[in-house]
Amino acid sequence: MFSLEQYNTLVEEELKQLEIGTKTPSGLYEPVDYVMSAGGKRVRPVLTLMACHLFTDDIGKALTPALALEIFHNFTLLHDDLMDNADVRRHRPTVHKRWNGNTAILSGDAMLILAYRYMCRAQPEILPELLDTFTQTALEVCEGQQYDMDFEQRPNVSIDEYLQMIRLKTAVLLAASLKTGAICGGASPANSELLYQFGISLGLTFQIQDDWLDVYADPAVFGKAIGGDILSGKKTFLLLTALERADERTRGELNALLNNQKIPADEKISSVQVIYDRLGVSDTARQAMDMYYRQAISHLREVTAPNPSRKTILEEFSAKLLKREK
Repeated sequence: MFSLEQYNTLVEEELKQLEIGTKTPSGLYEPVDYVMSAGGKRVRPVLTLMACHLFTDDIGKALTPALALEIFHNFTLLHDDLMDNADVRRHRPTVHKRWNGNTAILSGDAMLILAYRYMCRAQPEILPELLDTFTQTALEVCEGQQYDMDFEQRPNVSIDEYLQMIRLKTAVLLAASLKTGAICGGASPANSELLYQFGISLGLTFQIQDDWLDVYADPAVFGKAIGGDILSGKKTFLLLTALERADERTRGELNALLNNQKIPADEKISSVQVIYDRLGVSDTARQAMDMYYRQAISHLREVTAPNPSRKTILEEFSAKLLKREK
């Protein structure tokens, strides 16, 4: 049985073989190489290989689709950084800061095309299904990003709308990675769909946890300062739960805090935390995380595979993804 480290090593070795940084013109490909060499957990390609491995020993069938998904994921980060005017990604200047905005657009476009090139190198008999899954997912990620931008301008966003947004922006790519691996491994449509739903529930869990960590994590363990979502007024599961649950007076107090640009950052964060605690928002978020995680594991355990013991490492990997707070 492969270990988590072996799956990750296999992905990293394949990414090195791409040698993107040696291509010309360098002004196009150096930023692509810069993004791809920045590291990361390689969650999506690892999930692709694990899902394939449930059904076949030949996980080489899933390698180029796995690379395609990782390139696509990093393309979305590059363009997200540009749209958000973010300064840093993975402790390094973002592409538009190190180069410029035009470079970020064009190199990002090249990454999307490269992702399709590697997806098209899959076995011909499964290529139509893989491309349908990949294209639908790419469109849904864009839809999720648009909803996220729309929500910035809307005073009222429901929790259901928020969950739909994070399903599109975050969860569908995890789900598609698992479904892609399953297709490469020769899984039945039923098993492919179960793994897709496993990924959706896992993605929802992960994003709600991310919202929770931004407010309640230990910065020394989490690796970055908390409260960024509060300071930016970002609509998160926690904020929307608080606004839905609060009475008129508390809602006014919360909005006044979020809109006050003169209050010191630490004071604003701690004051919002007090309101969240008063409304039981942390417990509600944790309950939602637990519900979606249990759904995820339930879908995984329903999968019927010739190598059922390999579901264990997929479950362990999922648990490891969510152990980021302590």
